[in-house]
Amino acid sequence: MFDRLSDTDFKRFREMIYNESGINFTDINRPVLESRLRERLKKGNHESLSDYYNLIVKDNSELKQLLDAVTTNLTSFFRNLIQFDALENGVIDEFKKTKRDKTIRVWSAGCSTGEEPYSIAMVLKEKLDDTWKIEIVASDISFNVLMKANEGFYQKAKVAGIPPNYLKKYMIELNDGYQIKDELKKLIRFDYHNLKNDSGIKNFDIVFCRNVIIYFDAKGQEEVINKFYNAMTDYSYLFIGHSESLFGMNTKFIFTKVGEACLYMKKER
Repeated sequence: MFDRLSDTDFKRFREMIYNESGINFTDINRPVLESRLRERLKKGNHESLSDYYNLIVKDNSELKQLLDAVTTNLTSFFRNLIQFDALENGVIDEFKKTKRDKTIRVWSAGCSTGEEPYSIAMVLKEKLDDTWKIEIVASDISFNVLMKANEGFYQKAKVAGIPPNYLKKYMIELNDGYQIKDELKKLIRFDYHNLKNDSGIKNFDIVFCRNVIIYFDAKGQEEVINKFYNAMTDYSYLFIGHSESLFGMNTKFIFTKVGEACLYMKKER
């Protein structure tokens, strides 16, 4: 086991992670990478960082485990209520007036343990009647969080942000927690995806990618944002984190405000 992460090891692990995922470790978050590497070495009984590096070069499954370990999975139901208010009382109402095919396609990118896509699904179910088709793709680079999200079970402390009427309507109380009902789960497809790559899926009306691009450098951020643009329909909406911005990026997205929320639109015809 290593005592401290050397500059040489920091550089080569940082470059590998960046090349594979776009996640950029700077000197500021170097301790996070050091901690995650120490955990992986301990779990796999690896003798040195060199041995572990040689392993992930050859073993793609272990590389994915490392990428899983270095991602941060902080989330909650109805996180940033201003944005969910914009979704409920602005964006969806606009689609109800303009969309003739009565289909809403949403991408929750970097969905973590599922709180975000389930929150979106609750709002869509409340606002749209049964004549509408709702399709939500929820993706993440971590297999572990995707398994938890797909299970749809949350401890009582985790559901505190859900409005009481939604909690009663869309979740079942079980033992020490709550289970998402099947009628909501069937709207969502959880899938592994590395944002560095093209997803291959298109025609999204809404994309949520909140508090994710902060882990990319400027070049990586722009590439991810433009991939979203190409994956979205005309007159669609992009939700990013409240501390994130597209300012200074070479992108066609147009800034807009919906209620108190700052969003971005693709307005091309």
